[in-house]
Amino acid sequence: MNIFGVGLPEVTVILILALLIFGPKKLPELGKQLGKTLKSLKKASNEFQNEIDQVMNEEDKDEPPKSIENNQTNEINQEKLDSETKNFSNKENSNN
Repeated sequence: MNIFGVGLPEVTVILILALLIFGPKKLPELGKQLGKTLKSLKKASNEFQNEIDQVMNEEDKDEPPKSIENNQTNEINQEKLDSETKNFSNKENSNN
């Protein structure tokens, strides 16, 4: 068992010291408070992660996929090329 890099012997020593310092009557209260604190920290962390995920999803929806952007850019470039080719061939025909 390894919690936060602390093994079972270290946890046992910490619990014995806590028992000696706070006494058997205060130890359950301290454990309860520690549990509440950890629960609230976990809840805040999950809420923060959900907000980040929502923002990332909104940004993904706003941006069109790269393949669509590339297709649109290719279509526009092809239209420009076609019009330039027509203009060039019209100029050649008028010069002849």
